[in-house]
Amino acid sequence: MTRQIDQETARAAFARAIAGDREVFGDFFIARLLGLEIGYDDSGCNVAFDAADFLFNPQGTLHGGIIATALDIAMGHHLRHRVGVGTTLEFKVQFLGAVRGGRVICRGEMLRQGRSICFLRAEARDASGEAVASATSTWKLLKQG
Repeated sequence: MTRQIDQETARAAFARAIAGDREVFGDFFIARLLGLEIGYDDSGCNVAFDAADFLFNPQGTLHGGIIATALDIAMGHHLRHRVGVGTTLEFKVQFLGAVRGGRVICRGEMLRQGRSICFLRAEARDASGEAVASATSTWKLLKQG
């Protein structure tokens, strides 16, 4: 299958990504490239983005690695917001459906918080609200300073 991608959209995304001069939570190269919008509420972290065609695989759907990245970011940002910084020890994704365009929203939540190990989950939904992926992960809290 041969597809044409929207060159203007792809160039704009790369320009946005390289225009940043910092690498901090919520504003880092991958987040800028994907156009992630990151927000928090009492129980989780939402990561939303538009499924641009330059992120699609040759089958014409959003690449699973992009979805996995957004799920990981939703969990990692929730962990940092609630407890502190950590690193992923283990990560499992189950893909439930394909995304062919539109808005994707990933939500990360805490399953269990220990002293140094935390367990999180996340879910991705497409523009119609249909679940397209689910993830669980284990995180190690990192010591600050």
